[in-house]
Amino acid sequence: MEYVTRIVIIGGGPGGYEAALVAAQLGAEVTVVDCDGLGGASVLTDCVPSKTLIATAEVMTTFDSSYEELGIIVADDTPHIDTPARVVGVDLGKVNRRVKRLALAQSHDITASVTRAGARVMRGRGRLDGQQALDGSRKVVVRAADGTEETLVADAVLIATGGHPRELPDAQPDGERILNWTQVYDLDELPDELIVVGSGVTGAEFAGAYQALGSRVTLVSSRDRVLPGEDPDAAGVLEDVFRRRGMNVMARSRAQSAKRVGDRVEVTLADGRVITGSHCLMAVGAIPNSDGMGLEEAGVKVKDSGHIWTDRVSRTSAPGVYAAGDVTGVFALASVAAMQGRIAMYHFLGDAVTPLNLKTVSSNVFTDPEIATVGYSQADVDGGVIDARVVKLPLLRNPRAKMQGIRDGFVKIFCRPGTGIVVGGVVVSPRASELIHPISIAVDNNLTVEQIANAFTVYPSLSGSIAEVARQLHTRKTDGDA
Repeated sequence: MEYVTRIVIIGGGPGGYEAALVAAQLGAEVTVVDCDGLGGASVLTDCVPSKTLIATAEVMTTFDSSYEELGIIVADDTPHIDTPARVVGVDLGKVNRRVKRLALAQSHDITASVTRAGARVMRGRGRLDGQQALDGSRKVVVRAADGTEETLVADAVLIATGGHPRELPDAQPDGERILNWTQVYDLDELPDELIVVGSGVTGAEFAGAYQALGSRVTLVSSRDRVLPGEDPDAAGVLEDVFRRRGMNVMARSRAQSAKRVGDRVEVTLADGRVITGSHCLMAVGAIPNSDGMGLEEAGVKVKDSGHIWTDRVSRTSAPGVYAAGDVTGVFALASVAAMQGRIAMYHFLGDAVTPLNLKTVSSNVFTDPEIATVGYSQADVDGGVIDARVVKLPLLRNPRAKMQGIRDGFVKIFCRPGTGIVVGGVVVSPRASELIHPISIAVDNNLTVEQIANAFTVYPSLSGSIAEVARQLHTRKTDGDA
């Protein structure tokens, strides 16, 4: 009888379900242990819901920012085109019902795909039980909601349990007025005055979205600018846009506490100032879901932050145990989690595998405008990590941008001097998440600026700016070598 490799995956997010699909395809016996629904936080409470909400906000912003310039006339409840007033609003309850419906539909689709591939899905919480056995197997104990337990034996275990919102001791969410990012989809009415604490990616995305939907937003940033981890030029553009649209951006202002006072929320800053609003969204980071999983007993090394240590093929310090996704702290992106999960299965099951290379990862901040990045950054160039030439071209010079009323944004490309090999890029634009792809292909395949410059682009198009930047880098390289 042919032996079948047994794989147990704890966690059904992108890292878990993508690993399950690969392992099943390669002939393994796969069990996915999940307590919330396949897709994990990415599908149910984070990426899919937030981007669905942002899609509605994006329509509002696009309309508000360009309808007059484009010659569009809006009349409110009357056929007379000269009516000066207009009313454009949003039914947040309806928006959030759509958000939840789409998230659940996506989760059901993923579950169907995984089960159709031949994997077993178990509802419950899994934990490792003891060290590796003499035959190399591992035990996973699954505890169901009713308290019953079942022990699974696996040749390899993948931990993909994700993370949950970090909370401040003196700013505990109540789900009504003080919220974390998983609770905002329960709101039936748009917050009149929303205080967003935290100016990282999550805080910036929600602040921009609710501002577009019609809330008066105050963004509290402990740093000197929004998006401190992103390209400084890109962050500067976004902060200017936020302020121009009426957002109150409070830099170098650390929140110390948040409390309800009747139907209001008071947020106290570290310097003693108090700001008030109708609602407060806490977006102060995430904590990995690694507690209570028997990791130390199983020999799995855990960092002080609670993240699981992994190498570039997703192995932990314990033989036969792999980890993927936010629980590793490698890069909090669904695409990276999925890649880590696939790599883990390829590696354990003996298939061809390419170790994870974070310098080829493209990421996007879903604000308006969007900020997309790939490869080496401006900070790497400024800090001497890599020697690179840089050209930045404002979108104001792009004919398609002019036609569409786009005023903010740019394309920036980094390339190696001498060879012209593209090593990174930044796009700030509507749909930057789509425009970054050709630069990502260039970075991943060591293409040169000449190759990008010589490829045809549609005229007029926003992607034409990518080719134009490449042409400028080519000219500079030629001039420098002369």
